[in-house]
Amino acid sequence: MTVRSSLTIVLAAGEGTRMRSSLPKVLHPVAGEPLIRHVLAASPQGAGTLLAVVIGPDHQAVADEVRRARPDALTFVQAERLGTAHAVLAAREAIARGVDDLLVAFGDTPLISAETFARLRAPLANGAALAVLGFRAADPTGYGRLVVKDGALVTIREQADASAEERRITLCNAGVMAIDGRRALAILDKIGNANSKGEYYLTDAVGIVREQGWEAVVIETGEDEVRGINTKAQLAEAEGVMQARLRKAAMEAGVTLIAPETVYLAADTVFGKDVTIEPFVVIGPGVSIADGTVIHSFSHIVQTSLGRNVSIGPYARLRPGTSLGDGARIGNFVETKAATLEAGVKVNHLSYIGDATVGANSNIGAGTITCNYDGFKKHKTVIGKGAFVGTNSSLVAPVRIGNGAYIGSGSVITKDVPDDAMALERNAQTIREGGAARYREMKTGKKDG
Repeated sequence: MTVRSSLTIVLAAGEGTRMRSSLPKVLHPVAGEPLIRHVLAASPQGAGTLLAVVIGPDHQAVADEVRRARPDALTFVQAERLGTAHAVLAAREAIARGVDDLLVAFGDTPLISAETFARLRAPLANGAALAVLGFRAADPTGYGRLVVKDGALVTIREQADASAEERRITLCNAGVMAIDGRRALAILDKIGNANSKGEYYLTDAVGIVREQGWEAVVIETGEDEVRGINTKAQLAEAEGVMQARLRKAAMEAGVTLIAPETVYLAADTVFGKDVTIEPFVVIGPGVSIADGTVIHSFSHIVQTSLGRNVSIGPYARLRPGTSLGDGARIGNFVETKAATLEAGVKVNHLSYIGDATVGANSNIGAGTITCNYDGFKKHKTVIGKGAFVGTNSSLVAPVRIGNGAYIGSGSVITKDVPDDAMALERNAQTIREGGAARYREMKTGKKDG
């Protein structure tokens, strides 16, 4: 079977003034990602697909986000806002390349799925010239109604123009369309602007298709999937729907969410097997969680990699650049940033570990901080394997704590501590060679070796 080629045009030129924000509407986040990124991710990808995004004249930030999300995308500028058909034709150059299927989508509908795009394209393969995405609205007021007769779409009637009978129709226009790519320009170029606003409306394509004797059909989806975002309230509603989807998918994959409605996930969160997440946890973008890890309540994690059988929290904050090895433990009121903690490391209480590498099986005592910022630059702390850092210690970077070294409680370390050494006095004025070995001897009653 020959794979049909496609062009998806995503309309993203709107100002979004009702958002009351300086941020372009399509860059507002849902589940940690901009609205438009969700749409681009759902759009057809791979061999035989083209993607074009139509942006406003001063929306470089949108163009940059599109490039990050889909490097294969083309961008076109709609200099004047003269309606949806006018916006689509801003990408005329891409349409003229010739594809089997032309999809028109919107950058502010983050809940739409790849499966829906595929269903919308299917009638074109069977000869239809146009397929319109519709939904059954709980309250259809304000929506364009899809008038269907004998299974065919007859027209899209706007609320203001609808008769009393037509207003009782609950099947509404979602705005998303699929058009036969070989006939697309012939259809779009016939759309006029003889209306009160002098704009070119994509919905007029239905009438043009019917005039030509071609087939127009409706594909239905759920109302949630085609939610457009125009206000902060609608943004919050979409977030709620997305979170419900993500939680369900996580639990179906084997993640234990003790109180699902209290856990917030990002769209790109990656879970291993037998992960447990307690109530009131927030997981931001860029987080991967390996098998058997437990995240305790009131923890916040962003751009972090967690190994197997890790324990986090409660009340832990893991900031960007954190990586935890297998069996590591991060306890209550611990913060990490740009830190690599190898297997078996324990940071159990009230500590800050930033711009640091901590070797396997080291123990970081309560109240310990890595002093990584001198007021001008960030510096790194390196802690060796099997080191013991006592409570209320300050490690002033750049500094290295050797393998097996022992730092006594309340120390301020400004000099490197050699392997298997003990630092007991403020500013590490006294570093006793072999001190860590004597500490272990006192603790166990046995000599090393």
